[in-house]
Amino acid sequence: MIKAGIIGGTGYTGIELLRLLHGHEAVEVVAISSRSLDGKRVDEIFPSLAGQSNLTFSLPDNAILDSCDVIFFATPHGVAMEGAGRFIDKGIKVIDLGADFRITDSVEWSKWYGMEHTQAALLDSAVYGLPETNRKQVKEAMLLANPGCYPTAVQLALKPLITNKLISLSNIVADCKSGVSGAGRGANQAMLLCETSESLKSYGVGGHRHYPEIKQELEILADEEVNFTFVPHLVPMIRGMQATIYVDLLDENIDVRPYFTDTYSDEPFVTILDNGVYPETRSVKSSNFCQISVQKIPNSNKLVIMSVIDNLGKGASGQAVQNMNIMFGLDEKLGLSSIGLLP
Repeated sequence: MIKAGIIGGTGYTGIELLRLLHGHEAVEVVAISSRSLDGKRVDEIFPSLAGQSNLTFSLPDNAILDSCDVIFFATPHGVAMEGAGRFIDKGIKVIDLGADFRITDSVEWSKWYGMEHTQAALLDSAVYGLPETNRKQVKEAMLLANPGCYPTAVQLALKPLITNKLISLSNIVADCKSGVSGAGRGANQAMLLCETSESLKSYGVGGHRHYPEIKQELEILADEEVNFTFVPHLVPMIRGMQATIYVDLLDENIDVRPYFTDTYSDEPFVTILDNGVYPETRSVKSSNFCQISVQKIPNSNKLVIMSVIDNLGKGASGQAVQNMNIMFGLDEKLGLSSIGLLP
């Protein structure tokens, strides 16, 4: 049985991670930390776990964490950067659901996250954890950077096109929309019901923290520079995300669908929908699945790719569990068999 610890267990990704791990047949969660809730029972704070969890929140320096096989950091940026090293030194695998190890250039990371990156050696050793592109590296990782939600949806949509050199790299546009849970659980006036309900708004148009992560990974796929525009939006729903991506085909007569089905034929969590069927966020709600559809615009070289995920599932905690399964040599579907919730 794998012993897991969670540092930062009070946010949406932390509690989703705890929910998934409690349903995992090969994992026992032995510790969950929170400075503000130290000593309180988890099911007192999250009644959905009543009768399912006997855990009590502890401080992140509690010695019980040192008995774990894997530590998940579900924390704001800067926390895992300073805390991951002590676990890795003890031979404990670390999965960071935050952003501390996603961007390989420490100067670029500091530019977007507003603080100095102090752990260059750890950054160099971290593996970017998108299984559909880095499965072999994930398997050997001691420190794993779990991808962001927008980057996951966008990369899965573009991988077949970029790796097969089917599109122009000079003008890729990603129009993305996410539910409110993507903004986290902290008190924020802009996230109140009266502020978000019956409304849709763009944000981060001049620069979103996921932009350099997406651009970095697309350029790794392409092995050359990519001109990429990314516009995120907030929509009045709790969870879910859609990336609608516009690209120019190099050959407007090519049928791209076989490239998508071939790329993902052995991927358990990526589904390519039939022609004319467009994905809905509700179809992947509370799951680790990504559904993708492609649509050629008639009489043009324009192609539209639509990709939906649950931002807390494949976009965060579900993907973290998938990565853990790979790191420990388990069936990567363990604990992640739930399909989307309807209605």
